[in-house]
Amino acid sequence: MKTVLAFGDSLTWGYNPETMLRHDFFDRWPNVVGKALGHRVRVISEGLNGRTTAFDDHMVSAERNGVKILPTLLASHQPLDGLVVMLGTNDLKRNTGGGRVFESRQGLERIVEIALGFPYQRGYRSPKILLVAPPPFCSTTEPDFSLLFGHAKDESIHFRSAVTKVAEEYGVAMFDAGEVCETSPIDGVHLDATNSRRLGEALVEPIRALLGSDDDQSA
Repeated sequence: MKTVLAFGDSLTWGYNPETMLRHDFFDRWPNVVGKALGHRVRVISEGLNGRTTAFDDHMVSAERNGVKILPTLLASHQPLDGLVVMLGTNDLKRNTGGGRVFESRQGLERIVEIALGFPYQRGYRSPKILLVAPPPFCSTTEPDFSLLFGHAKDESIHFRSAVTKVAEEYGVAMFDAGEVCETSPIDGVHLDATNSRRLGEALVEPIRALLGSDDDQSA
């Protein structure tokens, strides 16, 4: 069996913009992927609302800095064959990443460096990495989310180019979520159930390709 860690924020956790709770289990994109790939692949869903690539948020009780928590996750879930990272949305808050995709790109670079350079237990190697560019934001009239992300709607369009640059620099795979799904106008940043499932369905083949053949196991 191969193991994939889906590392992300509320889009991976499955935040439902309609209810402000969580999507049903099989509406969350990592579980859509896991179901499609079958019993030979285990997809671990590791999403957290508000998670950033590398920036602190001192107003919450849980650690949201992805760079700080990733080493623990790599250690606890090893051996990993694949790591799928979809982060960046929360970096565009002014109180965390500063509101620019440039800082998000730098944080994502650090995420990749940690995953590639982590001291895995002897006999295990670093997982193959797939970076997923978050979908661009859309306009919303929801007051809180408009205050949090409204300034960054145009900036979010640059996720694709930023994530592409990181993927090319480190020789890892890349997928643009904006090609297959779109954010909900209810809050401008999250995915409704249809779009969450659509993303999962679109990621099945890229993740299958990432993992390679059944004989390509961790050494």
